[in-house]
Amino acid sequence: MIHHISIAAQNPLHVAQVLAEIMQGQWAPFPPHPGSYMAMAMDEQGTMIEVYPAQTVLVPGTEDVAFAQNSEAGYFSPTHVALSVAMEQAQIEAIAQREGWHAIRCNRDDLFEVIEFWVENHQLVELLTPQLAPRYIALMHPENLQKNLEAFLAAADLAVPAMATA
Repeated sequence: MIHHISIAAQNPLHVAQVLAEIMQGQWAPFPPHPGSYMAMAMDEQGTMIEVYPAQTVLVPGTEDVAFAQNSEAGYFSPTHVALSVAMEQAQIEAIAQREGWHAIRCNRDDLFEVIEFWVENHQLVELLTPQLAPRYIALMHPENLQKNLEAFLAAADLAVPAMATA
């Protein structure tokens, strides 16, 4: 289970506030790194998104992770998160419109649907509304996931890897 993820933003405070609004949670400063903030769902799993200033990178430290700046950091990233929210699609779209951020409902190969919510128009957060989440969760159930993975890989003419057992 993923409990938190970090993203970069041009305006970390504002992004944390908007994400907290979508999660119907709270935001707060992130004390280990000044200028960073947290958007917290305030749920049983401790779901949180840390929002760092753009070009912040995490590097190994001598005792703990260290924060550094990297002017070479790219604007787009493959890093994204899928997040179940209690908010309806119309509310999400209204927030995106208010912020001037791109949001669109997308079908993922007829397997499930998400709302792509593009934070500051460069960081993808996939949102699963109460109507969209059940199909995603059912797809990811271990029995269904194994069956669907086999079919998906076979269609792509790829070998199915052996599943690790606990």
